[in-house]
Amino acid sequence: MKTVVVLTGAGISAESGIKTFRDDNGLWRNYRFEEVASPHAWAADPELVLEFYNLRRKQLLEVHPNPAHYALAKLQEFFDVKIVTQNVDDLHERAGSRNVLHLHGELRKARSTADDSLVTDIDGWVLNLGDMCSLGSQLRPHVVWFGEITENIVPAIALAEKADAFIIVGTSLRVYPAANLISYTPRGIPMFFVDPQAQPYPGFAALQIIKQTAGSGVPMLVDHLIEEYSTQKNAKNETPGPAP
Repeated sequence: MKTVVVLTGAGISAESGIKTFRDDNGLWRNYRFEEVASPHAWAADPELVLEFYNLRRKQLLEVHPNPAHYALAKLQEFFDVKIVTQNVDDLHERAGSRNVLHLHGELRKARSTADDSLVTDIDGWVLNLGDMCSLGSQLRPHVVWFGEITENIVPAIALAEKADAFIIVGTSLRVYPAANLISYTPRGIPMFFVDPQAQPYPGFAALQIIKQTAGSGVPMLVDHLIEEYSTQKNAKNETPGPAP
């Protein structure tokens, strides 16, 4: 089974109602990232940081996956689909995607401040000051803050290197290190970029640009890939064997 690696960004979640960080109505409109999404912020005012992520978590529980999420889950019936997402929401999982690698952490999880490997699910949407891990240390949001290392980029690169096809959805390809994943893909594989603002990527002339929103462009692309897969499978099955 061929492997399709999908890199997703804020654009795919925006259509479900998740606020993005960089648009005019984004989350940074009311918060400075230094105040809510950095180790310095956590040290200075952990209560404010927890409040910010509680509000994000509450919003997440009020929205649902959109057609793009469901289309990628459908693609699993025909390909080995590996999703690498810059998003901290769980909309891919809720749509049915089984293999999701979160580069920047997961909003509905918390981790120990004493041991990063101790990660736990958050029941509901509230994480409070005083909520402790099994070691007795404060739990913090399980997200990668500004100034922290994106450790999951290493397994993400390994996935990109083995891709038979590469799809980019809802991201500007300007946020690193995620934007550099395309550089690790094997030369000559099919590549698609779905986003209203999608632009050619230097050195990748074969990258097919689909200037549509994720909700319309991804289902269309998935249907195309499934049809192509079915055509190739039927042609292979109809190929006559060697003469007796």
